[in-house]
Amino acid sequence: MNEAVPPPAPARQRSVGRVALVAEGPGPARLRDLAEAGPLRLRFPRRHGAAETEAVLVNTAGGVACGDRFGVAVDLGAGARLCFTSTAAEKVYRSDGPVSRIENRVRLAAGAHLAWLPQETILFDRARVRRRFEADLAPDAGLLIFEAVVFGRTARGEVLSEALFEDVWRVRRGGRLVYADTLRFEGPVGALLARPAIGGGAAACATLLDLSPGAESRLDAARGLLDGAGALGVEAGASAWNGHLAVRMLAPGIGPLRALAVRFLEGYRALPVPRVWQG
Repeated sequence: MNEAVPPPAPARQRSVGRVALVAEGPGPARLRDLAEAGPLRLRFPRRHGAAETEAVLVNTAGGVACGDRFGVAVDLGAGARLCFTSTAAEKVYRSDGPVSRIENRVRLAAGAHLAWLPQETILFDRARVRRRFEADLAPDAGLLIFEAVVFGRTARGEVLSEALFEDVWRVRRGGRLVYADTLRFEGPVGALLARPAIGGGAAACATLLDLSPGAESRLDAARGLLDGAGALGVEAGASAWNGHLAVRMLAPGIGPLRALAVRFLEGYRALPVPRVWQG
């Protein structure tokens, strides 16, 4: 007698969200085309007299779950200026196996400038996500990126006993690769971050990268803006090479890291942080 073969488990219905923005310049970016799919939306708060247009990403799904796929594409025309941010912290929830993917791509024409300033990403225990950021810049375009990651819900004392987080950055200028960075944690991330040579017990980190013309010459100013980081409980440092500037931050939680980041960004850009950061 043949045993009945159980039917295959139904495939999960996962979110697939895409946003593609095309904007023109010169000056504050003017919308030329916008495509939205799935739970991702872009909103443009009015900021009269602002030096740049602000675009706010909204994820109506409320976060990233196992196997979700999200992507953003930004294409700025000559001289366009845009600040891209998000309405809230992005939460990456626990996964029972599938890996979520987030792919962001930007293209900046001559003289365009993009400030990429999303709010922090929060990884829940057993989160599994791969994220990629790719940029293609004209020779005189400017790009400022700030990304912060929180490893666990620190307010609840959560430690990542198991997780996968991969963050890949690739930036090309005039078709030539000028910056490549990959951060990858897999396994007992909390224990890894506790090691002195890796995180020294930190539960939050951030990277700022400035690829704007003249960024390398601003190293002293950047280091001056980091003065007092230790008083906030944040370990921070700045370096500059090959025409760009990088800042790294490590903190025991998002509170002190965000406080330093806001102070640094406002001083460095001479502009207020996006209004949604202040909520």
